[in-house]
Amino acid sequence: MLPDSVSHAWQKLVSRLGLKGVRLHDTRHTHASLMLRQGVHPKVVSERLGHATISITLDTYSHVLPGIQEAAARRFEEGLLGLPSGAPVPALSS
Repeated sequence: MLPDSVSHAWQKLVSRLGLKGVRLHDTRHTHASLMLRQGVHPKVVSERLGHATISITLDTYSHVLPGIQEAAARRFEEGLLGLPSGAPVPALSS
């Protein structure tokens, strides 16, 4: 297979579908973004992308993980209270 065979096939497909400006490399970003949004561990995503470190992956794609601070706080609270993940957290009484 010639080195540019996949790129040329991609360009023909994109052209045939009328998707101007969609590069093959864009599918790499889409793949990483979707995996992270679906909860795939960033280390796995990093390995699939061939990044040297997980920090490269997180620095590049952390914008697709809105609410991760809130989720982390909620999981921590569930652990402290001994609740199953996703269970409603009881309100604190004064």
